[in-house]
Amino acid sequence: MAAKLELVGIKKMLRGRQVLDGVDIDVNERRSLVIIGGSGQGKSVTLKCPLGLMKPDAGQVLVDGADVTRMPPEIRQRVMRKFGMLFQGGALFDSLSVWENIAFRLINADKVSRADARERAIEAMRKVRLSPDFADVRPIELSGGMQKRAGLARAIIAKPDILFFDEPTTGLDPITADAINDLIVEMVKELGCAAVSITHDMASARKIADEIAMLHNGKIVWRGPTASLDTSGNSMVDQFVAGRAEGPIQAVV
Repeated sequence: MAAKLELVGIKKMLRGRQVLDGVDIDVNERRSLVIIGGSGQGKSVTLKCPLGLMKPDAGQVLVDGADVTRMPPEIRQRVMRKFGMLFQGGALFDSLSVWENIAFRLINADKVSRADARERAIEAMRKVRLSPDFADVRPIELSGGMQKRAGLARAIIAKPDILFFDEPTTGLDPITADAINDLIVEMVKELGCAAVSITHDMASARKIADEIAMLHNGKIVWRGPTASLDTSGNSMVDQFVAGRAEGPIQAVV
């Protein structure tokens, strides 16, 4: 059976620097892969390639075995409907109400009526335990954790096959972050989808991941089950997990 999402030999150069240098990852349905690594190592670029926000210089992005990088735009657009995304900063539109943010895709891409879209948005809010009482307020009136919940509701509203999470717990206190982690695990199981996340938060990585991969200098240098993270035998993984300045990875100052 083909992986739900597979990146094969992905290369990407930005401003004369080889950011990705042959990245290979894959993830199956009902599985959660977390990519860790230092700042500037290409984690965000790795997400942007399958999302279509960046085009790889070389390699393949396979969704259900089909290479989306070589598809005509109209077909690729249909494939993109399989994706859901939780952005690092929430990326909510200030001028729209919370429910309109959550239902943005339904209204603007899927042409669902506003009445039906609102009903589905309220349902998604309940799933992520965000009170429907906040449906008509603006995002600025929500706390950081509530904004993350709204962003997660938007990511799951169309029942995607593949979910992407960009630093899902950044800027949250430990208790709120743990609640978001619980929701991510719950939503992946409920939807039966594949999930790919990037994070610096090792507590989050350990909780939401079935497998963890480490990206360094544009390559995946280690991958394994979350349970084997502390016994990886890889000096870069050991240094990163322990948060030590000394080791093969040089701190960027």
